[in-house]
Amino acid sequence: MKKIVESLSKADKNFYHELFRRPQANPILSAADWPYAVNSVFNPAATVYQKKILLLVRVEDRRGFSHLTKAISLDGMRHWKIDPRPTFESDAEHYPEEQWGIEDPRITWLDEIKKYAVVYTAYSSSGPLVSIALTENFINFERIGAVTLPEDKDASLFSRKIKGKWWLIHRPVIQGHNGGAHIWVSQSDDLIFWGKHKVLLSARSGAWWDANKIGANTPPMETEDGWLVLYHGVKITAAGSIYRLGLALLDIENPLHVLRRSEEWILGPEKKYEKEGDVDDVVFPCGWIYNAITDEIRVYYGAADTSIAVAIAKRKDLLNYLRNCPIPDKIDKR
Repeated sequence: MKKIVESLSKADKNFYHELFRRPQANPILSAADWPYAVNSVFNPAATVYQKKILLLVRVEDRRGFSHLTKAISLDGMRHWKIDPRPTFESDAEHYPEEQWGIEDPRITWLDEIKKYAVVYTAYSSSGPLVSIALTENFINFERIGAVTLPEDKDASLFSRKIKGKWWLIHRPVIQGHNGGAHIWVSQSDDLIFWGKHKVLLSARSGAWWDANKIGANTPPMETEDGWLVLYHGVKITAAGSIYRLGLALLDIENPLHVLRRSEEWILGPEKKYEKEGDVDDVVFPCGWIYNAITDEIRVYYGAADTSIAVAIAKRKDLLNYLRNCPIPDKIDKR
């Protein structure tokens, strides 16, 4: 009996290794920190700008509409300087697809054009769709406008052209017998017109944590092993939905080739600020920052659609974890 117990303990220990740690300072931002009246702040995009951490935060006002506001910090944890008014608001007069607000931004630096691309969800009576704006300073924004049809969201850009094309990850919802909410990729010559739409990752089914509905979170991160992708899965339970995070690795020159995909979720709602809020049981990142000197990835995420928190991991640990994950065709059966 003792040997059996020891064996089970070793198996349990090796089954899951905690990849991320949460600093005690969490949550790092909430509505109480805002310089004007809001309901909640969550789902921030993140980038490094002028050697500081810049978050472009989804802010929900007291009507229920969302806009984006900039918050900047030297260390990315405290002493945030928050714009005294919305940084980037909907413009329904010229862009009617933004009638009910703009949500869930992702920021990608595009070195080829020397601009930051902000990919966001525009929301209206027609449903959510993907829009893009470009900026050099996070003060002035040049809207490209809508680049997909509704219903589509959870979009971000790869940081460089691949085979001469820009690549966009997004999550359309397809109705019908063979439909669902899966992660797709599309390609473009000019960031405006997108084609060659293909499914990249399919939601699993049944008891899986990422069954039926998945979506990409942060922009793909280029690494020595391939493009690192952080995505969410939504499990529907009797008590409601649970949003958890998983990892995938894509071939560096052919992102349609999925090299690895995690079987387990690697980050899920555990703390009170993640489990209780406007929407319970949600961790939802839209941005991450990589420090090559420390090999540290910081994931900035919305907690329960109410506040902003951060989770920290070593990039080498994430890649080592993925190297030991099954190849996708062994776990992607639906």
